[in-house]
Amino acid sequence: MPRPLRVAIVGAGPAGIYAADALLKSEVAADPGVSIDLFERMPAPFGLIRYGVAPDHPRIKGIITALHQVLDKPQIRLFGNVDYPTDLSLDDLRAFYDAVIFSTGATADRALSIPGIDLDGSYGAADFVSWYDGHPDVPRTWPLEAEKVAVLGVGNVALDVARVLAKTADELLPTEIPPNVHDGLKANKAVEIHVFGRRGPAQAKFSPMELRELDHSPNIEVIVDPEDIDYDEGSIETRRGNKQADMVAKTLENWAIRDAGDRPHKLFLHFFESPAEILGEDGKVVGLRTERTALDGTGNVKGTGEFKDWDVTAVYRAVGYLSEKLPKLPWDLDSGTVPDEGGRVIEEGGTHLQSTYVTGWIRRGPVGLIGHTKGDANETVANLLDDYAHGRLHAPSAPEPEAVDAFLAERNVRFTTWDGWYKLDAAERALGEPQGRERVKIVEREDMLRESGA
Repeated sequence: MPRPLRVAIVGAGPAGIYAADALLKSEVAADPGVSIDLFERMPAPFGLIRYGVAPDHPRIKGIITALHQVLDKPQIRLFGNVDYPTDLSLDDLRAFYDAVIFSTGATADRALSIPGIDLDGSYGAADFVSWYDGHPDVPRTWPLEAEKVAVLGVGNVALDVARVLAKTADELLPTEIPPNVHDGLKANKAVEIHVFGRRGPAQAKFSPMELRELDHSPNIEVIVDPEDIDYDEGSIETRRGNKQADMVAKTLENWAIRDAGDRPHKLFLHFFESPAEILGEDGKVVGLRTERTALDGTGNVKGTGEFKDWDVTAVYRAVGYLSEKLPKLPWDLDSGTVPDEGGRVIEEGGTHLQSTYVTGWIRRGPVGLIGHTKGDANETVANLLDDYAHGRLHAPSAPEPEAVDAFLAERNVRFTTWDGWYKLDAAERALGEPQGRERVKIVEREDMLRESGA
């Protein structure tokens, strides 16, 4: 009797779980069956939904409910707190599995090469997000001394950073933020946030709903300069062909023509301002210099040579995430991704690295919404199954599931399980209950492991 197809998935965020779901829905899952092990370096699953989505976005966190249903399936095992390649190398994985899918996402900040970027008070948005999302591997405190702050970028991460900085700590208290984050935000001195984009309203990468949410806070006055509402032929074409871009532009137009209100914290959305330099004194941020840009007819912009200095003492760059290079896999330095064709990892010379696949941001870069990841996973899994059907996968030497447990035990790797997640989940909910909150996130890795029963 043929054994089930054994697949390892490295990374238990949405991309990895969607890949597991696609495998479970395949014909192979019925005969001869599939056996899937998910490896996650954090003690808890769900990746960027747990550690990359702002805590005041429970709607997006609701995706966890759908992911739960996948991980509840008996064909899937979760190994949390297991790091690739420290605890488990590619050669190790090949000993146990017919195929390996990497879905490790992107957690670092993309570089921004302007003078002053390394000054004290210049931060990467990803680091700040990790702090307010209670990531166990970052410091427990964050410097929030600046009264006036700049955020560089016009995507949803920039909005999240700006919104968290502009809200009060008590506004965020009903969410799952841990005590150290609430304490940090209580000390936040920011009352003026400036968000900068080098292009115009039609080119902003905000989601319409995320943008509108900015205006829902009783403490945040959103301000748009009417002079920044400008469109060229390329911008008009973008609005015609992209409903979301049109909705974003309409929202910004409405804000630009209204009278300013009296909410205490001001959040300015600036367009056509390209960051040129972060200004410093004694090694610390004292301002931001931008160059005014102008549309060139195609929706792109060119510099005008007109510069302006902004009075800010902290700068957050939200110009994109970057994946970390995975050992033993080919790497495209420019895009920060693993080269692939349809999810098959492609080595230099164009050959497929046998039995090795990628999906999600490690494959296509940190673009698109969480839902886009599902189509990505379906394509990768379809090609994996095609390779399986045509005998192109290698044969593992120890395909028995218990061989993995024995290997990790021999290495003294302390790992969490799916049952352990239920225990951690219950512990976090119990912490929130006395305060009428859904949960309070546990931050320390050791505490997470203990509550998970690892």
